[in-house]
Amino acid sequence: MTAKIIAALSAFIISVISAGGYLGIAVLMAIESACIPLPSEIIMPFSGYLVYMGRFKLLWVATVGALGCNLGSAVAYAVGYYGGRPLVEKYGSYILLSRHELDWADRFFGRYGNVTVFVSRLLPVVRTFIALPAGVARMNQAKFHFYTFIGSWPWCLGLAYVGMKLGQRWETDPRLRIWFHRFDAVILAVILIGIVVFIWTRWQGRIRTDAVGNGGL
Repeated sequence: MTAKIIAALSAFIISVISAGGYLGIAVLMAIESACIPLPSEIIMPFSGYLVYMGRFKLLWVATVGALGCNLGSAVAYAVGYYGGRPLVEKYGSYILLSRHELDWADRFFGRYGNVTVFVSRLLPVVRTFIALPAGVARMNQAKFHFYTFIGSWPWCLGLAYVGMKLGQRWETDPRLRIWFHRFDAVILAVILIGIVVFIWTRWQGRIRTDAVGNGGL
């Protein structure tokens, strides 16, 4: 069942990019940065593969991907800015964002300031929801978008570059294709286990946080 969901998600991403071109990349990255679970780890490598195929230019792919991050982050930032922490805490569980992670973000903002957004954009998972606490902290919007862009650009470039190189190897090195088909089940299992562990630990963390909060009432 999970494999079908992943396959359907991948097919959706591929179809959007194939039909929309650069605009499709920007839209998909905007969705991801608006805290909707649409992995950039699929979006950008496939875009990189299309760079290898000659449809896109690598630097343009990275740039429109980063611009998409800014667009989606603007939505999440506004939710945090105008809704405040109570709104984020109330609905954050739907994207598995716990109070503990909000506390971590607050402490990180307090210690390192605006550079928090730049660093977080280079980290898996964290990069998706960092706009919410940035909005809660009422970070200057111009600086927020600046750090979002310069942090997202190398992330998008790196993933697209990997996709481009894999495309080259896929066509020129038959061993890669043989290896992939031989171990695709193992790879999928590892990915699924990682997803399950990630969701389980975050869910348990949210339960513990809620328990502590209720105990303190």
